[in-house]
Amino acid sequence: MTTIGFIGLGTMGAPMATNLLKGGHDLIVFDLNPKSVAKLVGHGARAAASIAEAAKSAEIVFTMLPDAPDVEAAATGDGGILENIRPGSVYVDMSTIDPATTRRIGARFRQKGVDMIDSPVGKTVDQAIAGTSTLMLGGEDAVITRVEPILRLMGQDLIRCGELGMGQAMKLVNNLLASVLITASSEALVAGRKAGLTLDTMISVLKTTMAWNNQLAIAMHARALKGDFEPGFMVKLAHKDCRLAIGMNQELGVSTPVGSATLEALAEAMARGLANKDVGAVLKLREDEAGVTVRLAQ
Repeated sequence: MTTIGFIGLGTMGAPMATNLLKGGHDLIVFDLNPKSVAKLVGHGARAAASIAEAAKSAEIVFTMLPDAPDVEAAATGDGGILENIRPGSVYVDMSTIDPATTRRIGARFRQKGVDMIDSPVGKTVDQAIAGTSTLMLGGEDAVITRVEPILRLMGQDLIRCGELGMGQAMKLVNNLLASVLITASSEALVAGRKAGLTLDTMISVLKTTMAWNNQLAIAMHARALKGDFEPGFMVKLAHKDCRLAIGMNQELGVSTPVGSATLEALAEAMARGLANKDVGAVLKLREDEAGVTVRLAQ
């Protein structure tokens, strides 16, 4: 049994923390939402009154937070993890942020004798619940090996991407492409429906061609194409990830016109009041414009 601090019990963090409890570990949890904490306590976790309390006695501390400023505040701010974690412990950030921030934080932890890895998460909340997420790992191999048994309680595919920050680089590449696919798929399906095609006909053809993709096959099939736009993965988080990916690409000198168009579509969805809906709500955005609906047969 390992004593683990877990900070951030949102849509993805809560089920992942629950899987650590199922693995028999001693879990100390903190979140700004007391209801999220209470739910984990009901599963056997211990509640921390602060980030400091969650970090002080833990051998491994995880964060799963919305954006880079949140991670920096929790990790290196006053009363944060850095001030309270013990040398020899490991800090694992599972948030999706930019690689530069990850490396900057990691350098400060290294000065204290604490190893850090980044482990952003792929797949949907359903896979987080099942413990079958993809974890994109950045950091020293020896550190990853040390925490791998813990990580395997939360993820099925653990992929080592390189040095610290490379997990984040991979996640931004992944999420940019995923957002492009769901946006383009939504536009195509709505156009087809407006032209008079049935969804069944479109899916039957798309399955046989290079246009088929997992957004259509898995994510949209499970939610958007059934008219379910509850998160899932929220539009505002997809927008944040696209913004970070485009920022990384600009630093690298890589042009992203398609990614920029996707960012605009996500911003449009947010402006229409869909920020907290599933990213599949870009389908609803195009449906409303076209005056059609694209739904699986009941």
